[in-house]
Amino acid sequence: MIKFSKTILILAIFSVATFTFSTSAIADDVTDYINEALQYYKDGQFSDAVDSLNFAEQMIQQKKSSGLETFLPEPLKGWNAEIATSQAASSAILGGGISAERQYSKGKSSIQIQIMADSPMLQGVLMMMSNPMFATSDGGKMERIKKQKAIVKFDPNTKKGEIRIVVANRFLITIEGNGVTSKELKDYAKAIDYNKMMTLP
Repeated sequence: MIKFSKTILILAIFSVATFTFSTSAIADDVTDYINEALQYYKDGQFSDAVDSLNFAEQMIQQKKSSGLETFLPEPLKGWNAEIATSQAASSAILGGGISAERQYSKGKSSIQIQIMADSPMLQGVLMMMSNPMFATSDGGKMERIKKQKAIVKFDPNTKKGEIRIVVANRFLITIEGNGVTSKELKDYAKAIDYNKMMTLP
């Protein structure tokens, strides 16, 4: 049986319990799991306590990931868009983290925007992107888009491109396009509200 430190478990329960919620249904479910974890802990059932905390954490992550969807822009003039989707991973899967994405299309042209946040797995990517030597090693160019550092790659022959933007060392935004122009890619990058994104809790 896996052994867990009581001190670590108490800190984990306290950490989760300090979150506040605006959606009552989610808050009730999270509170139930936290209370369940506390009872398991008092009864010495540490593995069950950890399982309940993991459920609570997952629900919190789901709430946060749904918040990311609001930063995916509406389709630009002449474009159509699918409904935005989001997902959250528990800390046991790739260190956790949240993401949201949306698909846009115009005739044979397509663009996909993905926003990732809060995953420890992203730190390596963010560090590489902050180093111009690594960031441009595969043909990308460093640019500024709405005051944000961006790496832009575009092939006018294939009309394919990608823009990656790091925001507040926490968010990684990827904009990929097929059958598009460089301007169309950048227009979608400019349509994102980066200042508002930095206020996301």
